[in-house]
Amino acid sequence: MKLSDLQTPCLILDKSRVERNCARMSARAAALGVALRPHMKTGKSAEIARIATAGQSGGVTVSTLAEADYLFEHGFADILYAVSIPPSKLDRAAALTARGADLKVLIDSVEVAEAIAAHPGTHAVMIEVDCGEHRTGVDQDNDRLLAIARILDTAPRSRLAGVMTHAGHSYRGRTPEDMKAVAATERDTAVAMAELIRADGIACPIVSVGSTPTTLYADHLDGVTEMRPGVYTLGDLFQAGIGSHGIDDIAATVVASVISHNKARGTLILDAGGIALSKDRSTEALGEKGDMGFGLLADLETGKPLHNLTIRGTHQEHGEVHLPDPALFAELPIGARVRVLPNHVCMTVAAYENYEVFEEGSDEIIARWDRRNGW
Repeated sequence: MKLSDLQTPCLILDKSRVERNCARMSARAAALGVALRPHMKTGKSAEIARIATAGQSGGVTVSTLAEADYLFEHGFADILYAVSIPPSKLDRAAALTARGADLKVLIDSVEVAEAIAAHPGTHAVMIEVDCGEHRTGVDQDNDRLLAIARILDTAPRSRLAGVMTHAGHSYRGRTPEDMKAVAATERDTAVAMAELIRADGIACPIVSVGSTPTTLYADHLDGVTEMRPGVYTLGDLFQAGIGSHGIDDIAATVVASVISHNKARGTLILDAGGIALSKDRSTEALGEKGDMGFGLLADLETGKPLHNLTIRGTHQEHGEVHLPDPALFAELPIGARVRVLPNHVCMTVAAYENYEVFEEGSDEIIARWDRRNGW
């Protein structure tokens, strides 16, 4: 099967670009002297996880217990579930640990620490600290941090595995200086919180940080043991816009077909709309100069952008493209297929159950890789 044979919309993956992206991040982790624990919330694929962990310890990060179960079944035992766990999910987590997984769960409250201490299962626990994103995490409250650590230290079946933080606010940065400043705060916060716990006589072996921008711009990660970037594996227009990688590094794209022309309005319609692409816009983060609408059109065979054409509007199953030159209707006739480069790849790929895989420079589909959606 060739790219041109695919039913649309569908998700395609350039294996060559994935391998290149992952090799680059592995080299970055080595240069910083830390382990790489890639976040699989983007790829949600065992095949991508194998590429991302090549030459690494094999640890992965996940955003759902469904991902954790799926990756464990595919040979990944060292798993960090990097979303605060409620007591209602402790049975599922303990069952996975009982099967042999080295699963680490995340908390930021005394209440859940107490629930874990009382739970009949065994849990390795990470405390999340807030380094400025203000989403979840202990917000520099030393009393609460130590209270949680002490509960876990005396728990009969569970233990404290370490601390982690996530500088999600790094995505608001626009310059290398912005990114470096956030990366320094992320690192310093995690290290300081680990040192507080250790000063209280409690072991805190893991110090975990990471987002794609901060891992690329950090001056150093002294005191940190691991980093957890994730979007870098597939790439997207937002990351290209802030300089985390180039347009030619975007590995996951959507193939769409031209289904209608409206020459009076100067628009064409694709069969990829809000569900196939998501409704995240790059302009929300990058300003008008970075506005790629709901995705950037690229040539089906080469992946090169097409005349800077973007999807300016979406309905559920329709994507509207404005053509600045009427001659482009002949270049993009009804039935023509294009790639659409995504703004926020994590949200775009979430609509699909698998990847159609090819290699750069070829239009042959060489594999179909599954994804583990759901929770």
